[in-house]
Amino acid sequence: MSNSAYKKIHVVINPASGKNEPIINVLNDVFHQYDDVDWSISVTKKYGDATAQAREAAQNGADLVAGYGGDGTQHEIANGVLGTTAVMGVLPGGTGNGFATELGTPKELKPAVELLCSGGQIRNIDVVKMNDIYFVQRLYVGIEPEEQTSREDKDKYGTFAYAINAYHRARDKKQKEFKYHVVIDGESFDFMASKVYVVNAAKAGTGISVTGKISKPDDGLLEIFLLDNKSMKSLIAAGERMVHLDTKTANRFIKQGKEISIDTDPDQPVWTDGEYTGRTPVSLQIVPGALKVVVPT
Repeated sequence: MSNSAYKKIHVVINPASGKNEPIINVLNDVFHQYDDVDWSISVTKKYGDATAQAREAAQNGADLVAGYGGDGTQHEIANGVLGTTAVMGVLPGGTGNGFATELGTPKELKPAVELLCSGGQIRNIDVVKMNDIYFVQRLYVGIEPEEQTSREDKDKYGTFAYAINAYHRARDKKQKEFKYHVVIDGESFDFMASKVYVVNAAKAGTGISVTGKISKPDDGLLEIFLLDNKSMKSLIAAGERMVHLDTKTANRFIKQGKEISIDTDPDQPVWTDGEYTGRTPVSLQIVPGALKVVVPT
């Protein structure tokens, strides 16, 4: 028997996530090796459950709350533990697991659970306040709910489902441009674009970063860039950033700031960490180092 770095651990399980594995068996096998761990679980049924369950666990004395699921689940866990004394853990159970990739946490469940017990180290991650909620990875504007990658495609193609969907959208000649009014740290910009992204943590589950080397989840800055399917330069710029090229084109359509507001004409859907969270206008503010997450040493 060993001693765990955290004595009271709660795991929120999203059974609708992308993986099919014996979650509770693995949790029991690992936690059973630590005689001083008081561990518990809860299971989500709908969006919002993970946030409520994480907050309740933290308020009831859990010193670590982990979410088993994809980036949407991690988004909810972060919203649940923010403002409490609990530390967040990440158990990759989704299709992409971009947040886990960003932090370097194990991609398999057993070593990820073992990390919670060994303690690793705490990394203070920036979060982004949007109106009355927070997100930890990315926001994007301009994709309607029916255009999102489906659960069926995720199950069928895995992480490639996102690329396939993006390819089909890029080839869609019906894609529209919209009028964007963006304010970054007090400076205004007006332009036409199909989509706009705001990035805190940039890596996808494949390890590819949508902003190359520019974004870090603990640098106190946000990156914002536009993507216009009718502008080949904006598409080339995005591609060059992903392969870490530092060119004039790559840097042309991206800016950094701490406070950002986005408005559109007409209003457009807004997604944070892969979850639909309303429509424009929105106001964003970086909150440096607000989220404590267990990561490998």
